[in-house]
Amino acid sequence: DAAALAPRLEALQAGAGAALVAVEWGPPGGIVVLHWHPTLDDDRPVAWVSTLVVAPAERRRGIGRLLLKAASQAARLAGCGTLRLAAPPGSSDLRGFCHAAGFEEIGAVFRRSLRKKS
Repeated sequence: DAAALAPRLEALQAGAGAALVAVEWGPPGGIVVLHWHPTLDDDRPVAWVSTLVVAPAERRRGIGRLLLKAASQAARLAGCGTLRLAAPPGSSDLRGFCHAAGFEEIGAVFRRSLRKKS
């Protein structure tokens, strides 16, 4: 419901997070939502991907990778050092995607450094 979604997006913009939408032509092809916050185990804030969705008709076109790239850039600009994404058990497609996108698996969580490798 668009009416219920609008205040949630406004709250996200006002807080420590971002919602990025992939649009080519027509309806959106995908969305990534992330939030960042300080943690005890990292010296810089950690960004968490809470939503990553690509429309079925748009899959295998690189949209998921572009959304993650944009999310990584937004997290870097917010001062984050790590991007994390939780993959529920049984989500083999998502797990494969995370591995291909450079994440390392730590239990049910995937982690990728946002620092450039030298």
